[in-house]
Amino acid sequence: MKNKKQGNEDIPTQSQSLKELVNQLKHSKDFKEYQLKGKTNSVLFYFETLVDPKTLNKLILQSIKSHSFQTLEDMEETIPVEGTSITGDISTIRDKVMLGHVVIGLKGSDKEVLLVPAPSEESRKVSVPEIEFSVVGPKEAFIESLDTNINLVRKRLPLPQFTVKEMTVGKITKTRVAVLYIDGIANVENVNTVTQRLNNIEFDQINDSSYISQMLADNSHSPFPQILDTERPDRVTGSLVEGKVAIMVDGSPHALTCPTTIIEFFSATDDYLSPWPVASIFRLIRLFAVFFSVLSTPLYVAILTYHHEMIPDDLLSTIISSRADIPFPPIIEVIILELAIELLREAGARLPTKVGQTIGIVGGIVIGTAAVDAGLTSNVLLIVVAISALASFTTPIYQISNTIRLIRFPFLLGAQMWGLVGVSMVMVFFIGHLIKLTSIGRPFLAPLYPLRLRDLKDAFIRLPFNRQTKRPMQTRTNDPLRFNSKRAIERRDIDE
Repeated sequence: MKNKKQGNEDIPTQSQSLKELVNQLKHSKDFKEYQLKGKTNSVLFYFETLVDPKTLNKLILQSIKSHSFQTLEDMEETIPVEGTSITGDISTIRDKVMLGHVVIGLKGSDKEVLLVPAPSEESRKVSVPEIEFSVVGPKEAFIESLDTNINLVRKRLPLPQFTVKEMTVGKITKTRVAVLYIDGIANVENVNTVTQRLNNIEFDQINDSSYISQMLADNSHSPFPQILDTERPDRVTGSLVEGKVAIMVDGSPHALTCPTTIIEFFSATDDYLSPWPVASIFRLIRLFAVFFSVLSTPLYVAILTYHHEMIPDDLLSTIISSRADIPFPPIIEVIILELAIELLREAGARLPTKVGQTIGIVGGIVIGTAAVDAGLTSNVLLIVVAISALASFTTPIYQISNTIRLIRFPFLLGAQMWGLVGVSMVMVFFIGHLIKLTSIGRPFLAPLYPLRLRDLKDAFIRLPFNRQTKRPMQTRTNDPLRFNSKRAIERRDIDE
């Protein structure tokens, strides 16, 4: 539906005229200005790199050349393009032309112009997830087009209560940001909190959803991500149904969901696509792997430095023989191997895919073997570090894997200074930090703190779907009931 003409009372006093704006834009080579001579003398200008040539030639130019117009209103009614508008606001004209609009004015009049949207939509096709890959289930991932991403979610939520609010963030980039939620399920306070924080962002550029994630975080100094980042439309859909709020950014192939909990960062999509006993076991293995990745090398340093009596006699002889020719204390050899692993990770991540995989495999084997042969590290520690690195790769969300890599070093420092007491002190510090941490005002450590027994049905283990009759308490949804369990049992009995 076409917009109505703006009244003169709505046009603010301009410090720049239309002619001055055109002269300013002429400095760019891709800016085009034409004077069309035909049945109607008109002036047309646009950026050819932003405009779709088919829309320009077949819909706009043909309509102007084949008809005679006395006013812009007549032209607006004739051009077969939706979303046109007439305005004299220079700031609006400037913003619209930078978004792919064609500006048309009648010759001899520079008070008002006709804005015709003709943006060129260039984006890649929907592909399979690369980070959150699943063996079974949907194989669609978000792309850089905001409209396409909303479509991927909306086709999974065909209900009128699914609401999308759009705003512009970034003084220079003017990035489109969409807030998604289900009206009647999502808590209004959560929606208002997200909307207010987005409106309060004062930054010149928003190039990706990661910018938004950092700016909306309750504690920007925390190493723990407080907003979940995902590339899967089915995961966003599941979060919206639970009463959460999703955020999408134009130009970003990832969406954000909040409020979130620390347990969600260790929940994979496959957990809901497999039988609940299998999913629960693998989730427990994943959580154990995280603790092993963080604590294995700190415990190695603490025990070898302060607590030799804890090592069994049979294992002690093996460790002594492996460290007989090592000139460094345990903390130094651990740091050498940990830094080597981190260097291999960064090199593998920054290089092209095929080369990166080769560097990771060959580099790990060569450096590990050479370090042991040179007497810089023990073979026992090499095994511990290798298993620790593998364990850190089990996290399904990339954000939390970076956190795990980081917090290992404070534990190493505590282990070197005070042994197991130091490890315990660092553990208490991080637990206290997690207790205070929130996600848009909701407890981040839920359902562990505050303890919510109902939400434990989908925490460390995942119980069957027929046992999850209510939505998580953490989101404070307006409609906490998923389905009526008694009615479901009655229907099942009738069918049988």
